[in-house]
Amino acid sequence: MQSLVPLPLSSHAKPVDSFSEAAELERELKSTVRGEVRFDKGSRALYAADGSNYRQIPIGLVIPRDANDVVSAVAACKKYGAPVLPRGAGTSLAGQCCNVAVVLDFTKYMNRVLEIDALNRVASVQPGIVLDVLQSQVLKHGLMFAPDPSTHSRCTIGGMIGNNSCGTHSLLGGKTVDNVEELRVLLYDGTQLTVGATSDEEFDRIIQKGGRAGEIYANLRKIRDQYGDLVRGAFPENSETSFGIQPR
Repeated sequence: MQSLVPLPLSSHAKPVDSFSEAAELERELKSTVRGEVRFDKGSRALYAADGSNYRQIPIGLVIPRDANDVVSAVAACKKYGAPVLPRGAGTSLAGQCCNVAVVLDFTKYMNRVLEIDALNRVASVQPGIVLDVLQSQVLKHGLMFAPDPSTHSRCTIGGMIGNNSCGTHSLLGGKTVDNVEELRVLLYDGTQLTVGATSDEEFDRIIQKGGRAGEIYANLRKIRDQYGDLVRGAFPENSETSFGIQPR
């Protein structure tokens, strides 16, 4: 009788402390980050689960005080090859907030509205701000942020962007992706980008300038050219099929 080949270990079967350079990484983070760095078992246990059924013990936790802390934390993680996992309220139902990674929690310090431009209906915020906090401030100007998931009292704008959150009012005002004008982005390699709606002329200029940004934009253009017609054909704008409703 032929013996069965054992299946590989699942993610839940990994050793709890599977990142061998955790101690060195912790020292590096504590020497470069002004915010909180927590690698104790209790803190790691608190961030091992989210709203889903998944559970992964993280390498450690960083609570950055500002953008400079985020840059320093990601640089240290890259130095030691540790994954990073930005996290908001942890309300995700598909395990997006669980991983053997260094978790970045923005909710304690990076949680403010930086500016409200009521005339142009634009707000500049930090990623850890809770949706209801933003709503309470823009409501004074007769405005609201259209997406309103059921976790609105605790979900963060950063998490909503990661999940492309919606909610009942998104049928009127669009999903999160439809209500984001511009993002300041930090990549794992340290590259910082400001991204948003881009004209063809600006797109060409970025590609011609080269560098990491030019490489990214060139690859995005390849994806658009290869799959754009297929996407537009399957998901036409202003169509009932866009909302999963079959026409009668």
